[in-house]
Amino acid sequence: MKNTFGQSVSVTIYGESHGPAVGVVLDGLAPGIPVEEDFIRSQLTLRRPSGSISTARQEPDPFQILSGVYEGKTTGTPISIMIPNSQTRSKDYSATRALARPGHADYTAYCKYHGFEDFRGGGHFSGRITAGLVAGGAVAISALKAKNILIGTHIQSCGGIADREFRNLEEDIRNLNQKTFAVLDDDKAGQMQEKIRQTAEQKDSIGGILETAVLNLPAGIGEPWFDTAEGVLSHALFSIPAVKGVQFGNAFSLVNSYGSEYNDAFRMQENQIITETNHNAGINGGITNGMPVIFQCAVKPTPSIYQAQNTVDFFRKEDAVLEIKGRHDPAIIHRARVVVDSVTALVLCDLLAGRFGTDWLA
Repeated sequence: MKNTFGQSVSVTIYGESHGPAVGVVLDGLAPGIPVEEDFIRSQLTLRRPSGSISTARQEPDPFQILSGVYEGKTTGTPISIMIPNSQTRSKDYSATRALARPGHADYTAYCKYHGFEDFRGGGHFSGRITAGLVAGGAVAISALKAKNILIGTHIQSCGGIADREFRNLEEDIRNLNQKTFAVLDDDKAGQMQEKIRQTAEQKDSIGGILETAVLNLPAGIGEPWFDTAEGVLSHALFSIPAVKGVQFGNAFSLVNSYGSEYNDAFRMQENQIITETNHNAGINGGITNGMPVIFQCAVKPTPSIYQAQNTVDFFRKEDAVLEIKGRHDPAIIHRARVVVDSVTALVLCDLLAGRFGTDWLA
């Protein structure tokens, strides 16, 4: 099992859903980067469940920085952040050990790890592991913000209800980062939340689309072919549980248009090179061109639902019916938003350090 991502700045995640703790190790960050524990705490709060639209499992996430930070700044050595688990109910899973939950990794994990995997609550495959990504991502977000590189994600759609599009990117990003339910049109927040509640009453779940904008990223980031900016970002984004699709710019919506419509014409604006449109999401040939990087992530409905579902008992090799117990989210899209921001920040720190050197982030 490989749990490390990145070249110049790497991130390693560890832990299981019902184990003693989950956490993250960041390696390669320059010394002298401020680490604000209050900001890490606030980011973890955005990932935590919220009311009737989330799971009843409430983890306080009292993280502990074990290494790599001294007097509020990075030392340049590996940063280890540990987050204890406290609200586990392992007995909820013992009765269904051999039943493959549809949409989960129970069966595939059994095939790969021969039954030695920790199956409780999904083990290492659980969304609980993203708490470490968010804690580490908070450090990366702060480092990027000091370079005026801003990241913001909104729920573009959920259950057929659509948010408005980005308009003033800087203003929209700053407003989104102050919200617990990340939409640009506040009227849509209530509609989406009500849809999630209705779905929960039906013992079902629902998904949607997250849209992310990265502002002020320098031109020249990324490599042609195998380490393109889109490729490296997509690689990491697909590691987030429930992300089943990634689109940059208007990849699908305008793919049937003409080249004259899709191409982004270059122009000069106050001695700066820009493009008139941004259908290519600020990336040409796998390398950033200085325009905003815009992408979307498709987040599938939570696979754990309270309806009876057909499955198999992979111990006995026979058909079965699964009725799950425990505590589960009717939607995770509102919690996944901060995970997408965090993963994006970690990837960008790696790409920027690879281009300009690790000290560039200090």
